[in-house]
Amino acid sequence: MDTIWLTGAEWLAVLRTGLGLWWLESWRHKDKKTWFEGGGITWAADIAAKHRWTPVRSGFEVVVRPRPKTMAYVVAYAELALGLGLILGLLTPVALVGGLLLNVLYFTLMIHDWAEQGQNSMMALISVVGLFGMSWQTWSLDHALGWF
Repeated sequence: MDTIWLTGAEWLAVLRTGLGLWWLESWRHKDKKTWFEGGGITWAADIAAKHRWTPVRSGFEVVVRPRPKTMAYVVAYAELALGLGLILGLLTPVALVGGLLLNVLYFTLMIHDWAEQGQNSMMALISVVGLFGMSWQTWSLDHALGWF
């Protein structure tokens, strides 16, 4: 592969790091007080209640609605863990798959709101490229530790 300035593996590391920064920003910009009091989950519950797919509505009712505070913490700290993992290149394949799953879940929940889909589709695409391009090959703790 011919590239300008960096090697292919280095460009993939740049892409991985950029995705990590994006996840970190998703965590940073949340109003934590409102979010952890259930504000984010309340908003999602309203979206899920109107969803056209029964499995999405019923899945939300069974998994998320009974534990709004727990799920708020799970979502927020998953974003933080994904961001740090991708920036540092620690457990990179796990972080890429986890991020892809979060994007797909959000993508599915927000299927009616196309304005929200651009960010999630780009993050999902970067996750797939990072995963299949093995973006942990350079500039990562995974590489330094000989993992993966």
